[in-house]
Amino acid sequence: MRIPRIYTDTPLAVGQTAALDDNAAQHVGRVLRMQPGQELRLFNGNGHDYPARIVEAGKKRVAATILEEIPNPSESPLEIVLAQTLSKGDRMDYAVQKATELGVTRIVPLTSERCDVRLRGDREDKRLKHWQQVAISAAEQCGRARVPQLMPVMSLPEWFDLARDCDLRLVLHHRTEQSLTTLARPTRVALMIGPEGGFSGDEVAAAEAAGFVPVALGPRVLRTETAPVAALTLCQWLWGDFGGHRG
Repeated sequence: MRIPRIYTDTPLAVGQTAALDDNAAQHVGRVLRMQPGQELRLFNGNGHDYPARIVEAGKKRVAATILEEIPNPSESPLEIVLAQTLSKGDRMDYAVQKATELGVTRIVPLTSERCDVRLRGDREDKRLKHWQQVAISAAEQCGRARVPQLMPVMSLPEWFDLARDCDLRLVLHHRTEQSLTTLARPTRVALMIGPEGGFSGDEVAAAEAAGFVPVALGPRVLRTETAPVAALTLCQWLWGDFGGHRG
C-alpha cells in the first residue's frame, strides 16, 4: 500500500507528536479514514519529509509521532515565477496543478485587457484559498518538498514590479520568432501567460519595456491552460532538472 504524503502547516521534529492542521486532519481522518498505527509521510515546505505514525485519528483531530527526518531532493535548481492570466471554469485549476508538478516557485493570478474573469473581495479570497489547496494536493501527489505560493491577483504593472528580481523575464507571444533555445541559462525565470485571446499589442509592448522577452513555442497557438505546461516543461529541460540538463 502506498504511504500517503500529507502537507501540514505545522513545525515538525523527530520524536515530536504533531497535531495536524485542520485541512490535513480532515483529509487524513475523513477522506483517507486512516487509523492509529498507520504510517504516513508529512512535509511542511522546509525541504524535508517526515515519516510518521498516527497515534490519534478522528474526524477533527489527527496526531502523529515523527519517526525520521529525510532530505527531499525534489526541488529544481531553477526558480520559476508563473503569472497565469485568469480563466474560467477549471482551466485555472489545471494550470495551477500542472505548474506545481512542473516545479514553479510562485504562481501569480494575472488580469489583462482580454481577461474575462473578475474577482473581488470575498470571491477573490475564496478562489486564492482554493488554488492554494490545489497546489498543496499536487505537491503531495508529485513528491515535492515545497508548495508554490499563491500570490494575490495582480495587474500587469504590479506583476512587472514583482518580476524585477528575475534574471530572465518571458512573455509567451506567438507572433515572434524568438525561441527559448537561443537564450542564456538563467537562475530565476518570470513567465507570463496570456488569456484565450492573447495579450494585446500594447500589453506585449509594455512587457518588453519592463524587460520581458517575447518567445514562441512553435507555429501553433496554445490554449491558456496548455501554454504553461509546454513552456515550463521546456524551461526545466533547458535549464532545470529534466533529463540530462540537470544543474
